[in-house]
Amino acid sequence: MDMVDLALVLAVDGSASVTFDEFNLIAGGMADALRDPVVVRGLIGGPAKASYCSLLLWSGTGAHAVIADWTRIGSVAEAQAFADAVDNMSRVVRAGQTAIGEALLAAITLLANVPAKPRRSVVDVVGDGRSNEGIPPGPIRDRMVAAGITINGLCILHEEPDLLQSYTQEVIGGPGSFAVVCKDYPDFASAMRQKLVRETNAPMV
Repeated sequence: MDMVDLALVLAVDGSASVTFDEFNLIAGGMADALRDPVVVRGLIGGPAKASYCSLLLWSGTGAHAVIADWTRIGSVAEAQAFADAVDNMSRVVRAGQTAIGEALLAAITLLANVPAKPRRSVVDVVGDGRSNEGIPPGPIRDRMVAAGITINGLCILHEEPDLLQSYTQEVIGGPGSFAVVCKDYPDFASAMRQKLVRETNAPMV
């Protein structure tokens, strides 16, 4: 099996707390961050010269969908194409509750089917609320950490100012894990870029 430097799941909140305008800001901001030259260099500049990325949209129990399946990124052009797919993502899941535990389970399934062996596996959970439906995220997070998977978070604080505390306790974990915050959606693109720069340029393990 081929080796890649990183397998990255972008797991995006599509629950009812996210308006359509806010969803569009997430899509555009994430795409802009993926086009950033430092992020692209991180994706294609490691020993294997390539990474795999996927895009998962989630909301409540049973509501999640793979918007972009595993996409190999080994060139600037491939990175741009994936960013375009993120920019154009459709909101295909119902705008329900916030089931982060189920989103993490869906990410585990994705990571079990990466077409190449990654040096690092990272799940990037983006959301604006704590888990309020379905299985608790904490035990799933612990299972992923035991498997060597890193879960990072991007917390949008416009409705829940203490969301970082919830993510720290229940969501993030694993080698080098961290969470980034932004106060509201207009700051999302900058926070997403900061997060992806740090994720894609992390040391190999």
